[in-house]
Amino acid sequence: MLANRVAPMQNDVRQTNNKIGAHVSRIRYTIPNSVTATSLLLGVGSIVTGQLGELELAGWMIVWCGLLDVMDGVAARMLKATSDFGAEFDSMADLVAFGVAPGMLALQVGIEYGGFALFSPAFWVLLAAVGVFVLCGAMRLARFNLITEETPTGWFAGIPITAAGGGLVATACILLVKYPEIAESLPLHAYLPVALFVLALGMISRIRFPKAKVRDSKIMNAFQGTQILATYYCGITRSYPEFLFFMALILLVAGIVAGRITRLKQL
Repeated sequence: MLANRVAPMQNDVRQTNNKIGAHVSRIRYTIPNSVTATSLLLGVGSIVTGQLGELELAGWMIVWCGLLDVMDGVAARMLKATSDFGAEFDSMADLVAFGVAPGMLALQVGIEYGGFALFSPAFWVLLAAVGVFVLCGAMRLARFNLITEETPTGWFAGIPITAAGGGLVATACILLVKYPEIAESLPLHAYLPVALFVLALGMISRIRFPKAKVRDSKIMNAFQGTQILATYYCGITRSYPEFLFFMALILLVAGIVAGRITRLKQL
C-alpha cells in the first residue's frame, strides 16, 4: 500500500522538476534572444530616426546595436544558450542593424551634407553603392552561417558586417554630421560611394580577419579589454566619435594585415 502511494508522489515530483527545468531553459534562451531583438529594433529605429532628420542620433543608434551585438554573444556563451535559431536570428538582426541602417544613413548624409542632388548622376551612383553594400552584407552573413565550421579557429572569412557597417560607416556619418565643414571640404561624390563599394567587396572576400577572443598574449588581451570598455563608454555617453572611427579604421587595417601575414606563413 505504501509503495502504491509513494510511486505517484515520485512521478509528480519528476513532472514538477521537468516543468521547472523547461521554464529555466526557456528563460536561459530568452535572455540572449531578447538582446538580439533589441538590436534589430534599434536598427529599425535608426532608419526611422534618420528619416526624421536626426542623422547623428541615427548613427549613435547603430553604435548601440554594436554594443548589444557583443552582449548577446557573451550572454549566449555564459548561459550556454547557443542555438541554430539564435544564430539565424542574430544574422537577421545584423543585416538590419549593420547593413540596411548604415546604408540608409550614408544615403541621407550624402544628400544632406555631400551635395548629392536627388536623381542626379552622383545620387544614382551613391544609391547603387548603398544597394551593393546591403546585398554583400546579406551574402556575407549567409555564407558565415554555412561555413562557420570550415573557417580556421579565431578567424573570419571576409570583413565582418559589424566592423564595416557598425564600426566604419556609422561613425564616419556621425563625424560628417558633427563636422559639416569637413563634409563640405571633402569630395564626397567620390569618397562615399567608393568607400561603400570597397567595404562591400571586403565583406564577401576571402580575407582572413581575426575574431575578438582571449589570446595567449596578455598585452593583446589588455588592449582588447581596454578598447571594449572605451567603446562602451563612448557609445553610452555619445561622446568621442573620433576615437570610435579611428579605432575602427586602425583595427580594420591591422586585422587585414594580420590575416595576410598569417596566411603567407602557412604557405
